[in-house]
Amino acid sequence: MKFGICLLSVVPIRTESADAAEMCTQLLFGELVEVTEDWNNWLKIRIVSDSYKGWVDHKQIQIIEESEFIRMSKESVQFTKDLVGVLQDDKGNLQPVLFGSTIRNIANNNFNCCGKIFTYNGELSSPEKRPVVQVILEDALLLINSPYLWGGKSPFGFDCSGFTQVVFKASGVELLRDAAQQASQGETISLIDEAEPGDLAFFDNEEGKIVHVGLMINKNEIIHASGKVRRDQIDHHGIFNNDLQKYTHNLRIIKRLI
Repeated sequence: MKFGICLLSVVPIRTESADAAEMCTQLLFGELVEVTEDWNNWLKIRIVSDSYKGWVDHKQIQIIEESEFIRMSKESVQFTKDLVGVLQDDKGNLQPVLFGSTIRNIANNNFNCCGKIFTYNGELSSPEKRPVVQVILEDALLLINSPYLWGGKSPFGFDCSGFTQVVFKASGVELLRDAAQQASQGETISLIDEAEPGDLAFFDNEEGKIVHVGLMINKNEIIHASGKVRRDQIDHHGIFNNDLQKYTHNLRIIKRLI
């Protein structure tokens, strides 16, 4: 098995080994992967943080030795908190990094990755501390008006579960990738009146399949990615879209993870 790391700001992961295939998720800077197949300049990968699988163009992954992969897996991590930050390598080259990117073993604004010294002066999380609901909500609200993008997990485009995953990740809480997978995590809350800020609300379609997730701001409001990252009203029926003046999502279950 081969191993790799994403050293670009954001990279598409696709359902099949073709540029025209559906994007199912993305990689952000610093994310580690296992390479399970290598075919026609495409790599089938498993993302270490959430076990999600898909195909990536081989030119967009840095292959690393297993020993390097193991070392990186054990290093302390922090996550970028600015919508867009800037990295500078030891040759003076600049590149953007987006909210939720992974930085390992940084000291005095510098860190070593794949033989390069990078400098980062932006805001970083402290995931070794106990997650704080207020911080998670502040991060979520920072991302208001980010556009919707199927498979997206960056401020330049989120899908619903990509949004919740990245927001929780920044506080050191690991969520699975898809809404239905995230619904399997945490403690079930029976009634919306018992919901607290930071809980996740899940919504189903006519077939009863969970297809949407959002973050409870309070008992009456939710922030979620639908067209864009937006703030809407919620009650025991579901989400009421203030712009459309109608219910758009049917509430199925509420979960508490912290």
